[in-house]
Amino acid sequence: MPNNSIKLLAPDVHRGLAELVSKRLGTHLTSSKLERDPTGEVTFSIGESVRGQDIFIITQIGAGDVNDRVLELLIMINASKTASAKRITAVIPNFPYARQDRKDKSRAPITAKLMADMLTTAGCDHVITMELHASQIQGFFDVPLDNLYAEPSVVRYIRENVNFNDAIIISPDAGGAKRAATLADRLDLNFALIHKERARANEVSRMVLVGDVRDKVCIIVDDMADTCGTLAKAADVLLENKARSVIAIVTHGILSGNAIKNINNSKLDRVVCTNTVPFESKMKLCPKLDVIDISGVLAESIRRLHNGESISYLFKHYPL
Repeated sequence: MPNNSIKLLAPDVHRGLAELVSKRLGTHLTSSKLERDPTGEVTFSIGESVRGQDIFIITQIGAGDVNDRVLELLIMINASKTASAKRITAVIPNFPYARQDRKDKSRAPITAKLMADMLTTAGCDHVITMELHASQIQGFFDVPLDNLYAEPSVVRYIRENVNFNDAIIISPDAGGAKRAATLADRLDLNFALIHKERARANEVSRMVLVGDVRDKVCIIVDDMADTCGTLAKAADVLLENKARSVIAIVTHGILSGNAIKNINNSKLDRVVCTNTVPFESKMKLCPKLDVIDISGVLAESIRRLHNGESISYLFKHYPL
């Protein structure tokens, strides 16, 4: 057992997930103060000694304030480093810039690699994240990274809240086929695939269903929902093919732009997101939204990392 203790830090906004994790660990968030001066520069201080302690900085990063949250995280990491913390772990359930993982056109940056470099330069010793958009991002880091999976939490939600005996798992695109097939195997269900053709980024022009969904409860699974245009069009395609009902389950509910309007006007019965991204205010505007709490998974991964135990158990099992 380590002779140092867990210290949890969180920024001054979007602290909901950090507070849930602290309750599950039976501890409290470490006192800290993060402010912006009249020029907009961030000032940060930790209210108690963290010398020789195991620091975990939990940050929820959502749409609209990504760059502010990233800078605050870097400053908090550096403050912990200069305060002589033994180890600093950044807990970033929704990894920012994950979709910029490769050079997809001339003179384009690989911003996910830049994120990795900035975190390690600031003083980060370890990273915990969930459902990376591209798994190769793990290779961008020179420090250990644990990529957790939402699948055990999703399986539990489906078994408790969906009549899954009449269900079928749907992948909204070819890239998510492996995710859908794995989930379907866990639940002993069939799965179908929607092939989508894009006219331009974030705009789907045509969708074709591969599979039989007649009289089935369709469960669309994806790692990320941005404007939700894809989900809305997928629901139309499935219902045109005689599906009984359609729900969507996504890991990261970014819900940017017209997402709430698209969901409310869609034929989706429900859109279920984990709380990797803060969207409490949006739930008040959309009765179709539901949440899967992943604080238990994060809390158990923190406990296991602190105690030097394996985290791979959480890849397939929901924490007890």
